Amino acid sequence: MPDTGRPTPGHALSVPMPLTASLDGPPGAPVLVLGNSLGTSCAVWKRQLPALRAHFRLLRFELPGHGGSAAPAGPYTLGDLGAGVLALLDQHDIRQAGYCGISLGGMIGMWLAANHPDRIGSLGLVCTSAYLPPASGWLARADQVQVSGLASISTASIGRWFTPAFVNREPAVAAAFAAELERTDPVGYSGCCAAIAGMDLRSSLRSVTAPTIVISGAEDPATPPAHGAAIASAIRGARLAVIRGAAHLANVSSPGEVTAVLLGQPRTVSGRPR
Repeated sequence: MPDTGRPTPGHALSVPMPLTASLDGPPGAPVLVLGNSLGTSCAVWKRQLPALRAHFRLLRFELPGHGGSAAPAGPYTLGDLGAGVLALLDQHDIRQAGYCGISLGGMIGMWLAANHPDRIGSLGLVCTSAYLPPASGWLARADQVQVSGLASISTASIGRWFTPAFVNREPAVAAAFAAELERTDPVGYSGCCAAIAGMDLRSSLRSVTAPTIVISGAEDPATPPAHGAAIASAIRGARLAVIRGAAHLANVSSPGEVTAVLLGQPRTVSGRPR
């Protein structure tokens, strides 16, 4: 099976990506890996943790340069990031786990499920895409943050992550996510931008065998519901749910609805079974 992370010619990290991680939850419970979106830390899952911990041991990892983690020199590929997750599973002696990722975290999950199906027992994909052109836009953003820092993209990022109604309702939450983005290491952020620029998972989705739930935000401008629908259509048996009133960080603005779908108890959503 090809590595669908589309590595940059001549580029490969010599060792697995060193990802900072934590593992907690009920001993003996099934493990669920949580993958974050670009520009956020594990805090992106904060509102869902109590409900998820009731069912799972949670392995939460930080992307390079995010949440205080190290940022090796880039650019990175999706395969680099996926290899880092595999190294964490090996480190904790976890043969197979469920995986749930938002945005870039979901892209990593799709790569893992396609390239290492024996390691991924189930798959949750939140506000993500299998292909997100143009590559030139991601590479331009990588250059921008290297030159001008993360503050230069903060306002635009918040506009993608949350609806205006959510920002008006919970301005402190939006401000906290903006501040966290601005603390992200530009080297790690830029490396992750390159991974998205080189990504095309479309041809590998039909090889995914893990039971899959796809969740989209109805008002997500970054990965609109059509992207989620394309993923759900390509993965046999996948189920799609669309969260009304949610933008890109749907699990922050609508944690109850997203968690309910992930646990198989859909509430205020519109969706369709497959």
